[in-house]
Amino acid sequence: MSNQTVQGRVEDGKLIISISGRMDSANAAQIEAEISEIRKAQPCGVIDMDCDQLAYVSSAGLRVILRLIKDTGKLTLINVHTELYEILDMTSFTDIVEVHKAYRVFSVAGCDVIGKGANGRVYRIDRETILKVYQNPDALPEIQRERELARLAFVAGVPTAIPYDVVRVEGGGYGSVFELLNAKSFADLVVDGDKTLDEVAEMSIRLLKLIHSKELHSEILPSMKTVVLGWADFLRDYLEPQQFEKLHSLIDAVPDDGHLIHGDYHLNNVMLQNGESLLIDMDTLSHGHPIFELANMYNAYLGFGLTNPNQQLEFFGIPQETCALLWRKCLMLYLDTQDAAVIDAVEAKAKLAGLTRLMRREIRRGGLETEDGRIMIKACRDNINELLTRVDSLVF
Repeated sequence: MSNQTVQGRVEDGKLIISISGRMDSANAAQIEAEISEIRKAQPCGVIDMDCDQLAYVSSAGLRVILRLIKDTGKLTLINVHTELYEILDMTSFTDIVEVHKAYRVFSVAGCDVIGKGANGRVYRIDRETILKVYQNPDALPEIQRERELARLAFVAGVPTAIPYDVVRVEGGGYGSVFELLNAKSFADLVVDGDKTLDEVAEMSIRLLKLIHSKELHSEILPSMKTVVLGWADFLRDYLEPQQFEKLHSLIDAVPDDGHLIHGDYHLNNVMLQNGESLLIDMDTLSHGHPIFELANMYNAYLGFGLTNPNQQLEFFGIPQETCALLWRKCLMLYLDTQDAAVIDAVEAKAKLAGLTRLMRREIRRGGLETEDGRIMIKACRDNINELLTRVDSLVF
């Protein structure tokens, strides 16, 4: 008895062929014949094969799809579930035919936010599952790139949580699903009193030094120096010529470096699971000198609160004075010194590069059009100008 159904319909000028059940050596010939009859009865130049109810495809079924690809030249596979997509990817079908995956739908209604960053928020779905929801509603290319970066870091020996699924989010947008049993962000460890500030600082810098010890060369890893030069170039018309030239030359003088940089390293982007620290946000992974990492850390712990002391409390659940203390502890541990003069000097370098990013960010987000934005831009500019009088190198 047949264990599949083949149906065809025309929608918006496309022939949609739906197959349910299995497509294997027992019925591949019959399915191919039925598809041929449907195409004769409803001739159409563009064909979508709807795989929503296609439970299994063997090599014989793949050969049917391959012949259809060659015969039509305009075939698209739609509603492809994860297991079938993996088969198509493994057999290189994804290189020769357009494939649209089917996505489960998740709701974050009532879920706790356990982390947030520039590109999205992380929700606890249940005891075992967290979901990163991306702000960009068309984030599929970003998600694919982040998955590749996470795998790159994982293979290099960086403890990284790798998403096992991509889903649609109820209300719009996409998310990545991670299995993190009872994991807590470093921020929550501090807020809930599970770890002292010293313990969190030590764990944070231990992982950061591991990341920075890895030297990788990959086309998908951007140079953070190039990124920071772009920040400075944007400010050409917003700084005095002398200040702009010095800022640009300081960044340009930083030597190229192939070591890994996370790019957005802070308490919300590291989870503790069963005693192991895991990175969960890899879309900013890059390579470069560690001063650029410290610049972004400075922004997270202090820079974003330059004109709003409540910013860190809103972001981490931790007051600004605690974040300031954590930042100094992290610098001391990273530099392996208690010499205040050395720590102050590196902090000035990180602050200069970090505020370059923040000033650009505020202008790009329309800050010149609002009172709060103008206050932030002026504060960034004043600090940059002052720092340029005493910082002669970003290298340490």
